[in-house]
Amino acid sequence: MRSVPVPVAAAIDVVCVLAFVVIGRANHAEGLTPAGIVDTGWPFVAGLAIGWVVATAWRAPARVVPYGVGIWAITVAAALVLRDVAGEDTPLSFAIVTTLFLAATLLGWRGVAALVLRRRTPAA
Repeated sequence: MRSVPVPVAAAIDVVCVLAFVVIGRANHAEGLTPAGIVDTGWPFVAGLAIGWVVATAWRAPARVVPYGVGIWAITVAAALVLRDVAGEDTPLSFAIVTTLFLAATLLGWRGVAALVLRRRTPAA
């Protein structure tokens, strides 16, 4: 099976995280200024980077298991810890929404990619 190039996979993951940040800021009427997005988003982007490194995702970045699951779990955990350390609230409801949204997006695109790549790859 062919795979998604590392830079493309990383870019899709960043888009997923930024979508979470933008949607959250919009839903809470916090404004969508670049400075506001950076202020809210840095723990999530940093968590994503940590997730990529710890999960060694560059080996097969589009695989759901183990790389996607590792990226997702570490991104959520690291982002919540970083937010807490930075003095931001991390109530349980926020942690649940974060976990579910990032699971749907970070794992979801990998699942779709696996199906598409499987269909396009000729049988051996």
